[in-house]
Amino acid sequence: MSTETLPDKLSSPFVKLNHFLKTCEHSAKLSMIFMGAGQIKNKQYGKGILLILAEIVLILYFALMGVEDFIGLFTLGTIQGDPVMGIEGDNSITMLIRGVASIFVVAFTVFLYYENVKDANNIAKRLSAGRPANNFKQSLQSLLDEKFYMVTLALPVVGVIIFNVLPIIFTVLIAFTNYSGKVAPPVLVDWIGFGNFVTIFTDFDYFNTIVKIFGWNIVWAILSTFLSYFGGLCLALLINKQCVKGKKLWRAFPILAYAVPGFITMIGFRYMFSGQGPINWLIVKLWSESARIDFLSPSSVGWARFVCLLVNTWVTIPSSMLLSTSVLSNMNKDMYEAAEIDGASAMKQFFALTLPFVLFATMPIIITQFIGNFNNFGISFFLRGGDTNGEQYFLANSTDLLINWLYNLALGGGNKYYGIASSVSILIFLITGTFSLIAYIFSPSYKREDTYR
Repeated sequence: MSTETLPDKLSSPFVKLNHFLKTCEHSAKLSMIFMGAGQIKNKQYGKGILLILAEIVLILYFALMGVEDFIGLFTLGTIQGDPVMGIEGDNSITMLIRGVASIFVVAFTVFLYYENVKDANNIAKRLSAGRPANNFKQSLQSLLDEKFYMVTLALPVVGVIIFNVLPIIFTVLIAFTNYSGKVAPPVLVDWIGFGNFVTIFTDFDYFNTIVKIFGWNIVWAILSTFLSYFGGLCLALLINKQCVKGKKLWRAFPILAYAVPGFITMIGFRYMFSGQGPINWLIVKLWSESARIDFLSPSSVGWARFVCLLVNTWVTIPSSMLLSTSVLSNMNKDMYEAAEIDGASAMKQFFALTLPFVLFATMPIIITQFIGNFNNFGISFFLRGGDTNGEQYFLANSTDLLINWLYNLALGGGNKYYGIASSVSILIFLITGTFSLIAYIFSPSYKREDTYR
């Protein structure tokens, strides 16, 4: 076994590290001691100076605040503030955020240190073999040419980490604390493990509410996805019929409905179905005052859910119609001609040809729509204005979904059940993530990828 192939055969990382330390170039060892030192030895002064400055900045960060931030992530503070006595104390939430940020800085430091050692070793090998190494200008030009994607993606990646990943991690960690309206800075926040999850499933108010909301959430997601998707598909099939005249005009009307902001549409429907709205005015005119229906009141359940489904269907059908229209335009017309020759009815053609093809092409979209409907915050919030029914629900009403309840717990009406709300958000993620993965794996789009090629 040759020396060069030995690291690939060894399983222990410590053995690999030991082998690398014995066989690496002297420049790499210098870069292990201080970043950029190996590059300076290899006469790559520009790169070496930048790495040295980077290490100095990182050392200063860890010396001044990094180590403290990292420790604060675990303690969440030790000195409780007292505004009356003038004691500022520790801000547990700030320490939590800074602690999470410090972990990312540590990860970046390890990555930069590794790349620094790797680069110094590779350049030294090139020089030992008599091959010239790129100077700083050439290295920069190579980075802009050969690895341009890394340069262009660097800023978006940093943005995603700051504005997406960090908030998600923060929310997840909050679920394992006692952070709430009563326990908030200057009061110290503590880690409580799975205490919030235990509370959700053992406290009657929480458990009763989450069971009722979850049941309706599933029914809502299934019905709204079904009505939206198949409503759009049926509309597309009708418009695509050869006997239909003015197809462009008929397609324009649903698109106009889709173009109107959903907020405006929902406000319009809220007024229409209100106690003094035009629908109730018509009911009173046709029957009597006693026939008035309070569609969206906190005590209404069936009618309120019906209105929510109706509004959601109206808002989402146009997009489903456009999607179905594009899929139908790609179908093989010869199959329909052959089916007609064989005497297949229009209904049989639909179930044997049209529906399998459309479902195959759009199953990932259906899954996406289901998840979107499962987490549809706007329908209930804008139609019912965040009203709650305290007799049956804790900070929720009969049309609220889990996402609405999460909002009501954390922010609605000045509520500050932050830990419970974060726990609910984790439950939502587990439900939607598991469903998405299972549904996609067992979908025809995944199992029979080459069928329609």
